[in-house]
Amino acid sequence: MSSFPPNFRHIHLELARETGLPDGDGSHGYDILAPLTEDSRLDAETWKPHQDKCRVRRFRRGEEDAIGKLVHGPGGRWFIQYDLKTQNADTERGLHFETEHFVPGEYVSMLEDDGQEHTFRVTQVRMLD
Repeated sequence: MSSFPPNFRHIHLELARETGLPDGDGSHGYDILAPLTEDSRLDAETWKPHQDKCRVRRFRRGEEDAIGKLVHGPGGRWFIQYDLKTQNADTERGLHFETEHFVPGEYVSMLEDDGQEHTFRVTQVRMLD
């Protein structure tokens, strides 16, 4: 098994409070393996040579987990690509991921596959074992 660079982290996101879900939903979220800079932003420089290690698992109640990869695209934007055989199918977009700080308690937004923007709370960021 190949090793990960030391700045790789496991980032856990859970759906934050929104209409109809005043407490959010811990059964809807993302697990992301990605490198972070010292100030807890996604690290595009480390991502580039280690793209194959930047994985994502989307989980939702009542659905099978979706497994994909984290992709750094034009304009510094970050995407999640689930169809690993093509370059442009089945993507979701991290809104403002290029400027977000991935630390517990912070909030990030995703444009999900339903075409809706949803806010997620960063509940855990940990080093890889």
